[in-house]
Amino acid sequence: MSAPLISLESLAPASSMDALLAKATSGGCSSSSCGSSAKPDDMDPAVWEKIKDHPCYSEEAHHYFARMHVAVAPACNIQCNYCNRKYDCANESRPGVVSEKLTPDQAKRKVIAVANEVPQLSVLGIAGPGDACYDWRKTRATFEEVSRDIPDIKLCISTNGLALPDHVEELAAMNVDHVTITINMVDPEIGTKIYPWIFYRNRRYTGLEASQILHERQMLGLEMLTARGILTKINSVMIPGVNDEHLIEVNKWVKERGAFLHNVMPLISDPAHGTHYGLTGQRGPKAMELKALQDKLEGGAKLMRHCRQCRADAVGLLGEDRGQEFTLDQLPEDVTYDPAKRETYREVVARERGDHVAAKQAAVSAVRETEAAGSLLVAIATKGGGRVNEHFGHAREFQVYEASPKGISFVGHRKVEQYCLGGFGEDATLDGVIEALEGIDVVLCAKIGDCPKDSLRAAGIRASDAYGFDYIETAIGALYAAEFGLELLAESA
Repeated sequence: MSAPLISLESLAPASSMDALLAKATSGGCSSSSCGSSAKPDDMDPAVWEKIKDHPCYSEEAHHYFARMHVAVAPACNIQCNYCNRKYDCANESRPGVVSEKLTPDQAKRKVIAVANEVPQLSVLGIAGPGDACYDWRKTRATFEEVSRDIPDIKLCISTNGLALPDHVEELAAMNVDHVTITINMVDPEIGTKIYPWIFYRNRRYTGLEASQILHERQMLGLEMLTARGILTKINSVMIPGVNDEHLIEVNKWVKERGAFLHNVMPLISDPAHGTHYGLTGQRGPKAMELKALQDKLEGGAKLMRHCRQCRADAVGLLGEDRGQEFTLDQLPEDVTYDPAKRETYREVVARERGDHVAAKQAAVSAVRETEAAGSLLVAIATKGGGRVNEHFGHAREFQVYEASPKGISFVGHRKVEQYCLGGFGEDATLDGVIEALEGIDVVLCAKIGDCPKDSLRAAGIRASDAYGFDYIETAIGALYAAEFGLELLAESA
């Protein structure tokens, strides 16, 4: 077992470069070339430079870097049956929900405050709560304000694509390298089941005409971005019985037009959210249904599987949200950007991620060399850093990996309610966690008690803390070798 590295949370408050670097090297990183080998062999260096610190565009980067969204764009030009924008809401975690709307000046103050306190921050995104391209003046003003003070922060937007073609030139001029477009259909007939109306050129359209206009504008915007070298991520909401099988066709279309990533997300459908789908009983997909569709798409446009469907005011690493720590009433009136923490953190990560990549490559090779015929779905309790470093009872999500003769790959995540609060666990909450882990073979965590381990075993899921603080891939590689190689996984920890 490799030497443990401290968590990202404990890195964040440190201010001494020497202290942080000492902590980084204590994790076993001694190679002078650490960090340089993280680029995939088949990726263009210019593209790698754009994505290497972007947690949404690089699965590897999401272990180390954070994003924040600023809610400066509340106006929207389409209605989606899965959307109900909610303001002043701190209790829901889904797109379109925010606790407070911001002006560009307020957004700048918030970004600087976050950058000073969250050294993992690498990306500023505008994802609504409406549409960033439709509410363009606020989007542009925010980017201009922030980039003057923090020139190295990556800028990206999320859009439904209807107004996108009108602003591609400005996006390119502002050095926006990343744009996400939500594309749920390429057949306007299917679009009529998803979009009640759009507002385009000062007119409201409904039905087939609305879907046709939206489709044409989305394809045009995607092609324009590709022509200018701007990386695009396509978000598609999987709606069972509506567009689930059709997303195979969507994947083909966006690949042909140069999309960098395709992110297929599950419909979030709950009557309490007040959406059309929620109120009419449209169900979302089960975790294994989503995985099955994503598996069908392998070989098409490259898939993103680590999306967390973030709020429009999310702050922090993917899988966490620290937005409530940075509401306007908690921010100082005058803030000055101090780059020291972010610069120090990048020094730490440059060393740690190189060690991680080497360990991952070794683990993947070992799995392939076992010549086993089976596969394992493994759920990891982690708080970041690419390690098995979270207590089972404290986990609010599990990252899911598949180990097979092809190697080790990230395939998704499962959100859960935290089981253990104040040292005690609720049986009903544990039942919910077990339900969320449907299809999982083994859970790996930093620590787990006998009671939840026994309950998992009764549900056909094994659990172990024998690999605590190992790199995720190292732990999975050892588990896989034990499962299909020399010995069975030891249940005791």
